Amino acid sequence: MADQRNGSGQPSNAARNVYAIDVEKFKIRLKAFYSNWNENKAGLWGSSDVIAIATPPPSEDLRYLKSSALNIWLLGYEFPETVMVFMKRQIHFLCSQKKASLLEVVKKPAREVEGVDVMMHVKVKTDNGTDLMEVIFRAIRSQPGADEQAAPVVGHIVREAPEGNLLETWSEKLKGAGFELADVTNGLSDLFAVKDADELINVKKAAFLTCSVMNNVVVPKLENAIDEEKNITHSALMDEAEKAILDPTRAKAKLKAENVDICYPPIFQSGGEFDLRPSAASNDESLYYDSASVIIIAVGSRYNSYCSNVARTLMIDATPLQSKAYAVLLKAQEAAIGALKPGNKLSAAYLAALSVVEKEAPELVPNLSKSAGTGMGLEFRESGLNLNAKNDRMVKAKMVLNVSLGFQNLHNQTKNPKIQNFSLLLADTVIAGDQNPDVVTSKSSKAVKDVTYSFNEGEEEEQKPRARAEMNGGENLMSKTTLRSDNGEISKEELRRQHQAELARQKNEETARRLAGVGSANGDSRAASKTSADLVAYKNVNDIPPARDLMIQIDQKNEAVLLPIYGSMVPFHVSTIRTVSSQQDTNRTCYIRIIFNVPGTAFNPHDSNSLKHQGAIYLKEVSFRSKDPRHISEVVQQIKTLRRHVMARESERAERATLVSQEKLQLAGNRFKPIRLTDLWIRPVFGGRGRKLPGSLEAHVNGFRYSTSRAEERVDVMYANIKHAFFQPAEKEMITLLHFHLHNHIMVGNKKTKDVQFYIEVMDVVQTLGGGKRSAYDPDEIEEEQRERERKNKTNMGFQSFVNRVNDLWTQPQFSGLDLEFDQPLRELGFHGVPHKVTSFIVPTSSCLVELVETPFLVVTLGEIEIVNLERVGLGQKNFDMTIVFKDFKRDVLRIDSIPSTALDGIKEWLDTTDIKYYESRLNLNWRQILKTITDDPQSFIDDGGWEFLNLEASDSDSDNSEDSDQGYIPSDAEPDSETEEEDSDSESLVESEDDEEDDSEEDSEEEKGKTWEELEREASNADKEKANDSDSEQERNRRKAKAFGKSRAPPRPAPRMPKRPKFR
Repeated sequence: MADQRNGSGQPSNAARNVYAIDVEKFKIRLKAFYSNWNENKAGLWGSSDVIAIATPPPSEDLRYLKSSALNIWLLGYEFPETVMVFMKRQIHFLCSQKKASLLEVVKKPAREVEGVDVMMHVKVKTDNGTDLMEVIFRAIRSQPGADEQAAPVVGHIVREAPEGNLLETWSEKLKGAGFELADVTNGLSDLFAVKDADELINVKKAAFLTCSVMNNVVVPKLENAIDEEKNITHSALMDEAEKAILDPTRAKAKLKAENVDICYPPIFQSGGEFDLRPSAASNDESLYYDSASVIIIAVGSRYNSYCSNVARTLMIDATPLQSKAYAVLLKAQEAAIGALKPGNKLSAAYLAALSVVEKEAPELVPNLSKSAGTGMGLEFRESGLNLNAKNDRMVKAKMVLNVSLGFQNLHNQTKNPKIQNFSLLLADTVIAGDQNPDVVTSKSSKAVKDVTYSFNEGEEEEQKPRARAEMNGGENLMSKTTLRSDNGEISKEELRRQHQAELARQKNEETARRLAGVGSANGDSRAASKTSADLVAYKNVNDIPPARDLMIQIDQKNEAVLLPIYGSMVPFHVSTIRTVSSQQDTNRTCYIRIIFNVPGTAFNPHDSNSLKHQGAIYLKEVSFRSKDPRHISEVVQQIKTLRRHVMARESERAERATLVSQEKLQLAGNRFKPIRLTDLWIRPVFGGRGRKLPGSLEAHVNGFRYSTSRAEERVDVMYANIKHAFFQPAEKEMITLLHFHLHNHIMVGNKKTKDVQFYIEVMDVVQTLGGGKRSAYDPDEIEEEQRERERKNKTNMGFQSFVNRVNDLWTQPQFSGLDLEFDQPLRELGFHGVPHKVTSFIVPTSSCLVELVETPFLVVTLGEIEIVNLERVGLGQKNFDMTIVFKDFKRDVLRIDSIPSTALDGIKEWLDTTDIKYYESRLNLNWRQILKTITDDPQSFIDDGGWEFLNLEASDSDSDNSEDSDQGYIPSDAEPDSETEEEDSDSESLVESEDDEEDDSEEDSEEEKGKTWEELEREASNADKEKANDSDSEQERNRRKAKAFGKSRAPPRPAPRMPKRPKFR
């Protein structure tokens, strides 16, 4: 029997001995065969009364035959040198004894499903089978219903030439038997076109193997060869790819080697010689990868004889024509794939692609391939399913198609023959779904950023190398890899400095354009006045509860506090109360003091309620005295609790009022089973005092849903609202997590948030340790560590599977505009810093800078960054700070403090690679004042050179003869150089930050609204200290100042001529 090279996969030798035909599958497919034959007899089957299929002997050549395909489809196995004759009431097999014994099992099921008898004609080796053929011919002539006058119509596969003694004899006898012959190729194509569930699984596994070879073998091999400038031939690359297909472990694919094979020898083309036909071959020429070169790769693999195919085009330093042509080709292929919907004609795919090219680049229409692909399955190209402009056959659900589109013979304006001519090719394996097509090879990326490469071409010694930004065309895209090392004449730091200089020029031009468009509008939108609804405790006097005693009462139901004033109970809504406090004097007399919110005072502006009653008189504060300390304590506690509850409710109501309305979640229902991940915890957590419960995350039609067993604990996250999605496996952390950073806020419980995270703890955060020491070789300890590793790996794999399936879902056409894909942090680029209050490990991704473990989370979109300023950078510093300035100047800058200086070079390299302009300064800056100055007078900022005032080198050169070069810069932890009180206070203060301003505003607010007894006593104590300080000598003040700095300092010395650089601890 045939081996695997016959165009149809075969089991290994060991498997042959245990081979058995799947009877149930045979019954289903035999019924489908007869059903299709009966329904389309006059058309696709050529009015055949009998169908005769002859399978040739095995061959070492890679070929695809309809006869072999029918064998595998119907019987699950190829039977070479076998003749099958299908009649209305009989099926005849002409074969050897061994094959006949295997086919005995189909007799009973054939009779059960179609009422046909299976007849075996066993040919011995010494016989040519002539007599047995005559028996079959007599059965054809005598079958029931045959017209004696007219010759029976025998259908066969016209294009398959007979091979071997048996088939040549059969063909000769068939032609001389007086039958009318017809071609049944179209009938078999239609029979194989729609795949069942088992066939689709085989196609998907084949596609998985193809993508794995492309991503894990082919592309890394190419990148390595180009990066290290290796001389490697196309045929050598072909051999590497073929070995990876035949041994899936090389491609990190867990598939059995005996079930896989190649569809065709992998194709590698470059150097100006391109052939887009599937029959193309890889030549022995070397891979050409100089600037403006194109590399075409095509890889196809089979699983259980079912084919898959993918083709990609890589571009090195693409020319404008290449970039435009590829963008048009990508759009055209996506249009062709989108047209493969049930009910459309197959021609619609090509016409959709042609329409895109005619609209986007009509000059490229003559170069467009004449077909958009073919059907695919057991054959690499199923005849009758060509995606050309003339095929009127209909697309049906569960068809598998190879959508292949390309531009042939395009020309660059150059004399270099290696890059003068080029072609582009894209191909994917697509399954036509019930509604939308499924691209099963989507894991092999064809996005522009993943197929374009750039490198610094070596220039002559007299010329300086071009900046990387110039070669990238100024685009803010990070290349997938940087190719070609430098020639050694220019240092890495110099190249980075040149690139940063070009970025500075581009950034200043961009900022100038943006500010010119915005104008010099002033104002700060940070503070917004609060508005509240009408505060009504009681609608009329009769609703006030009767007074039992003239004592302070709390009405929880109406949210009111009733105060006895001049013998009457006067109600106050709890929202009007700002603070409440109590105090007890030495006579055991208790006092309660209530301070109210007074509209119109500082930090308490008029709202819609107070504006209705502009002539009203407001009570600022009131005090009561009591001999019952227990009652006073209860009243204070009740008022505080009620006020906290009301404020929380109003805050949640106000936050919900500002939410952007979201679309409604469409549940998966019966359309498909939702992708599910269980036993997850959520951050931020739901409110409530009950025990926290884990929940499950499900991916539905247009969004995610997280829910626990409690009905009220449910969160919907729409795909359209996701700005960034992250997957961070547990490596050195305690948790594996999925994180979504949103465009608009949503409510999680009663919290308004833009960040939602779902995670699993892979190990116990708190462990109980025994009293004594445990040996490092303790078997229990080793076993526990092993369990933890297995648990972590299992959790990471579960999350990875969920992420991969959701990524596949997001590749569907309806989500193409959202540009969604799970991003994974790049740990090797991470660094430690303090973005909020605690030290965290901050990690870049391809599009963001994130910290997803500690709360509050940090997610910074790289595209929203204007510049980055690295502060407190200098010799002898152990740490430095990073300030991120956003393009929206009304947005506060982000400070990441206390970054170890050892991370400085890595951060610079990362910023430079991502085309972000960075500056360095020795001191911290007052950014709020700087941004206010820029927005107040943008023209002056532009005229003064834009951001170049931050250029440290320029500042140093300008400050050689000036003592005012550091104006606006305030050192952190610097030694004071002056003896005056004012200069000392300046040197001790850090740059004004938001926290300082907020603290000042809070103190001012307290001063305006009234102070508690504790505050009044504290002020008196401070005043006494100030009086004592005034009497101290200047030497004593300096001593206290040195103590406050945490170490003693040398006595002051006369100031030197040149300004002294401050020292930092």
